[in-house]
Amino acid sequence: MTPRQRTTVLLLVSVTSLMCALDTLVVSTALTTIRHDLGAGVESLEWTVNAYNLTLAVLLVPAAALGDRFGRRRVFTAGLVLFTVASAACALAPDVGTLVVARAVQGAGAAAGTALGMTIVGAAYPPEHRGRALGVLQGVTGLAVLAGPGLGGVVTDLVGWEFVFWPGVPIGLVVVPLVLAVVPESRGGDATMDAPGVVLLAGAALGVVWALTRGNVAGWMSAEVLAALAAAVVLAGAFVVRQRSADLPLLPGRLVRAPGFVAGNLATVGLFVSVFGGLFFFSQLLSVGLGFSPLQTGLGLMAWTSSLFVLGPVGGMLADRIGNRLPLTVGLALTALGLAWVAVAAPALSYGDLVPGFVVASIGGSLAMPAAANAVLGGLGPDDVGKAVGVNSTLRELGGVLGLAVLVAVFAPRGGYGSPAEFLAGFVPAMAACAAIVAAGAVAGACVPGRVREPEVQGCRA
Repeated sequence: MTPRQRTTVLLLVSVTSLMCALDTLVVSTALTTIRHDLGAGVESLEWTVNAYNLTLAVLLVPAAALGDRFGRRRVFTAGLVLFTVASAACALAPDVGTLVVARAVQGAGAAAGTALGMTIVGAAYPPEHRGRALGVLQGVTGLAVLAGPGLGGVVTDLVGWEFVFWPGVPIGLVVVPLVLAVVPESRGGDATMDAPGVVLLAGAALGVVWALTRGNVAGWMSAEVLAALAAAVVLAGAFVVRQRSADLPLLPGRLVRAPGFVAGNLATVGLFVSVFGGLFFFSQLLSVGLGFSPLQTGLGLMAWTSSLFVLGPVGGMLADRIGNRLPLTVGLALTALGLAWVAVAAPALSYGDLVPGFVVASIGGSLAMPAAANAVLGGLGPDDVGKAVGVNSTLRELGGVLGLAVLVAVFAPRGGYGSPAEFLAGFVPAMAACAAIVAAGAVAGACVPGRVREPEVQGCRA
């Protein structure tokens, strides 16, 4: 593949990734309008967000496996078509039930686009340039984090909540034929797919995500949540047994033994706890604590989100040049420091006091994100890239959902929305917990290899 072809592939995947990421975020500022227009209750409204994230998290690894078996371009394109059709269904939804179903289908399409997009880029670039390419991809995805909340507020105020979903339709109609014309087909090394492994893993992930998204509503000790967790444990155990006996397992033991795979994934979980937690709590801090409007909140969050778009490629280049360990460890440490700063500065209710913490956390995340993805793929052959990306993408989503559930559990007994002081009573300990989780991720980051190497087995070297 020529450099120009690689660049075109990266551009098409980046546009798809931007579209999928935007639909995770822009709906948040449209929820109040959706509630009024469709007569949605609180729990139904919650599922307009959760249905997307649930199917996205559960189907990432199966999507990667399907791509290895039937062709990565083919499954990527099918996911993009599904996402495009579901976007139109969301915009045309006459009631909240239809909207929730359409959002679930949209999440399924996004799972194929996200998992296979990273796989296609990882396979297109040689190891010495892969970190830079992944940094560009993460930076473009960061643009969604930067623009999502403010864009959703502006669009909803000016033309209505339906137009939050419409942009996915023309983008899909343009990108699909270009992908078919430009992106070469590729497959993983396995001749067959471990279908029982896919079903068991998807079921276990569904149980965990269901319990996490329903815990605060139904109660953490409710029969529904406990049954979901019990089913997840049983299915996860069955998955482990299956992987040990399968001729072509979904998660081969060589992945777990690869340099950086386990430590890189643990660091990724810590990083995405800060992303999910920050998006959820920072926006509320600005709106509830400082009284910002939706548009002001979106603009105010730019201090936290903007550097990912600018510095993501720089983080990738650093990982290529000096190895993954230093930018990953330092980046996560800076993120933890920035979160701690925000926790300390928040009671003053001054946006100027919050900005340094936002900026430091943003710089840290920009350094760590491409290095974490590169560490997971480092030392792997092209046949294993698809599985590795699928596992990493799933852990990003599950780690973020789990971390947010933990942070909400810290916030709920202490804080509320009756006044800025009541909100801050829960926000400060929640952000302190978030900083501690990210710091633990930095410790895991110290165990990844310093440089990307050819496939070989190495131990953790701090």
